Amino acid sequence: MAERVYCLYRVSTTRQVDHDEKNQADIPMQRKACHEFADKMGWKIVGEEQETGVSGYKVSAENRDKIQLIKQKAQEGKFDILLVFMFDRLGRRADETPFVVEWFVKKGIHVWSVNEGEQRFESHTDRLTNYIRFWQADGESQKTSIRTRTALSQMVQEGRFRGGYAPYGYRLEKSGILNKRKHEVNKLVIDEDEAKIVRMMYDLCISSGYGRWRMANFLNDHGIKNRKGQNWHDASVGKVLHNPLYKGILKSGETYAGPFEELQIIQPEMFDLAQKLMLERSMESKDKRTMPLNTTGQSLLSGNIFCGHCGGRLVLTTNGTVTHYADGTSVPRKRIRYVCYNKTRRRQECNGQTGYTMHILDGMVADILHQTFDKMKGASQEMIVGSAFQKKMALIRADLHRAKSENAKANKEYDSLKAELLKAVQGKSEMPREILSEVMQEVRQRILDTSERIIALTMELEEGNARVEEMQKEFERIISWSEIFDESDVATKKMICGYIIKKVTVSRDYQLKVEFNITVEQFLNGIDQSMEKCG
Repeated sequence: MAERVYCLYRVSTTRQVDHDEKNQADIPMQRKACHEFADKMGWKIVGEEQETGVSGYKVSAENRDKIQLIKQKAQEGKFDILLVFMFDRLGRRADETPFVVEWFVKKGIHVWSVNEGEQRFESHTDRLTNYIRFWQADGESQKTSIRTRTALSQMVQEGRFRGGYAPYGYRLEKSGILNKRKHEVNKLVIDEDEAKIVRMMYDLCISSGYGRWRMANFLNDHGIKNRKGQNWHDASVGKVLHNPLYKGILKSGETYAGPFEELQIIQPEMFDLAQKLMLERSMESKDKRTMPLNTTGQSLLSGNIFCGHCGGRLVLTTNGTVTHYADGTSVPRKRIRYVCYNKTRRRQECNGQTGYTMHILDGMVADILHQTFDKMKGASQEMIVGSAFQKKMALIRADLHRAKSENAKANKEYDSLKAELLKAVQGKSEMPREILSEVMQEVRQRILDTSERIIALTMELEEGNARVEEMQKEFERIISWSEIFDESDVATKKMICGYIIKKVTVSRDYQLKVEFNITVEQFLNGIDQSMEKCG
């Protein structure tokens, strides 16, 4: 009676599923080789299993369904021989796979490889050989992984797309460049139709405070489908809102490169602002949160208003009242108030007011915003940057000019000493060579010191200039908000208020203390200092 054979075929990537003459480990080739080998040995194949896209190194045997199924068949006595194309099809983990093979042998199953023969365990040498085989396979997998990571990292650093599907907002185009296999590689380019949707999503996030769920519903309600023509899911929206590629940054593992301007759909400062906003609004930041968690509703302040007596957060409450008139008619009215959460819920003692009327408090804060906008609209470039920062930048420029002068002087002196040393060597100079060499060493050290100083100051100056440019953009953004504030919907007003004002503290009789966000605070301080000097 012919011995019964169970075959296992495995490929680690889905690209190996179809027959490829260049890849001798694909499934069709493995199946053909196993069938020919079984016919030659006079065996009968009673079952076959295949694993597609399963790494024998990354995935443990206990998490591989096919291995567990074949183990079950072995315990039921359904076959006599386990046949694979090569033993590494069973796995590539040195700390696990040798013992998987030994498990089958102990169950009375002969384990065969088309290319390597039968794996026996009749002696200590057999066990050692078995372990060494999978130890080598393990090492090869690690080397392959390192080579792959390195290659992908280099591609990213060179500004090339690492492969796969183009993220939403982009498409793939032929680059005209051939890889080592003579295949034309693709390049990533912006798809303007999809890019418009991406920009809309970031605008909704930044301007109106939309979260992932609300944004997905907005897109779906407006008939905007994803690339597959399906409704958006909140997870897909989240991927768009967190992918650094939209600001031109390519990423592979821990490697980041860029920004590449040709890939920028969202300006870097706007992308970073969106990340900061989403982080602050996340539940993990709820104790420190000052941006509104929810931008629906009619209130201007939400999330950044606190009680001046106990420090607790103020929340909104709505109740109904009825106004009675002399003619006997009555009109129901809705009353919206900010109330101290600590006091109303009796979480802690609070001797402040229980609540504050929404429209009164919102009106007072809106007046403060208008005053802030008016003050900033009349500011000059010098006021924006601030006198202290300008003085610091002036000192850096002066130090840099001085260092360059000293460096040029030292280089000129060094050239003169070299010429004098040449004369000394030729016997045409009265200066001893030893002294000339010593002086040259001192001058050379001065050149090195001033060169290092020039590099450090240049970097500091560049960072300062970048900071000035950043402050200018931030200032322009705030000015643009001032122009749209009054005409904006409540959601946008809430977001603008959250960007400008970090915290509002209210005490009895509507006594307000306003804490501005740090950038706005710097602007206002710089403006006030400049005005004091002018005064």
